[in-house]
Amino acid sequence: MIPYALIRPFLFALDAERAHELMIGLLAVGGSMGFRSRSPTRCNPIEVMGLEFPNRVGLAAGLDKNGTAIDGLGHLGFGFLEVGTVTPRPQPGNPRPRLFRLPEHRAIINRMGFNNAGIDALLKHVARAHYRGILGINIGKNFDTPIERAVDDYLICLDKAYPLASYIAVNISSPNTMNLRQLQGASELDALLGALKARQTVLTDQHGKYVPLALKIAPDLDASQIVNIGDALRRHRIDAVIATNTTLGREGVETSPLAAEAGGLSGSPLFEKSTRVIRSLAEALAGELPIIAAGGITSGTRAHAKLAAGATLVHIYSGLIYRGPQLVAECIEATGLGR
Repeated sequence: MIPYALIRPFLFALDAERAHELMIGLLAVGGSMGFRSRSPTRCNPIEVMGLEFPNRVGLAAGLDKNGTAIDGLGHLGFGFLEVGTVTPRPQPGNPRPRLFRLPEHRAIINRMGFNNAGIDALLKHVARAHYRGILGINIGKNFDTPIERAVDDYLICLDKAYPLASYIAVNISSPNTMNLRQLQGASELDALLGALKARQTVLTDQHGKYVPLALKIAPDLDASQIVNIGDALRRHRIDAVIATNTTLGREGVETSPLAAEAGGLSGSPLFEKSTRVIRSLAEALAGELPIIAAGGITSGTRAHAKLAAGATLVHIYSGLIYRGPQLVAECIEATGLGR
């Protein structure tokens, strides 16, 4: 494989979304040519959500929205992969340009808007993949589904993804779908989690297997919101929480000429904010369910810091864009001793 350091200048010379599409295409081709033969790196395996993870480092949702590069991504050593976010119906997402690099800050701003080919297309790719590791499927709602009917979209995706997923992540925290974060409110969240948990029980009996549910939350939450979310997660016996999605804040990138672009900020500047949420969430949950940490993991040291803050597993995405596959190995080593 060509070292990422040699590829990166070429990729960064391209429009950010074009570079993203090119890399997904190359990973898809690589997977079809035999990259799938490598097993995930085993380093202090751990059981979480009733699943055995060969290591603590996973790929966050958003990189491979349609599941076209699962085999190629599986070659990079991840302990688990998460694909999506996927919606019941295909949708184009927001107008381009909608993805921006801030290299001087090792950051990304995106307003993609859940662009994806729909749940049925994703599941066809999952079924064809040779990857046999832990695969999370991240689900969301279509942009034109009224927020009061959002539960319907999540249930459609849950029904369809259940047979092929190792776990299902429920994304209610993207800042790029209008009103989506309203679902983090107390009454809305209670209704959503209640419906999902009831359907999970039915599907467990129907398919003869239990597929865990994880909720992905925003970093832009105050202390009382975190406590309320923690209470809801415990009350509904949700299996895990992913903290966090991108932020609407611009702390750390104020001087960038792109800071005014609408969308969620990810990468290095998100690290402190997301880690504060993890600490508060860990206190609120008191160990009753695991936290999967995401946000600003650009080094092994930062991955280990997420564990120290209370996480059990970590997700990387933006750091991978800047560091390449080397970051995966570095994070696996740094988190291999546990906490």
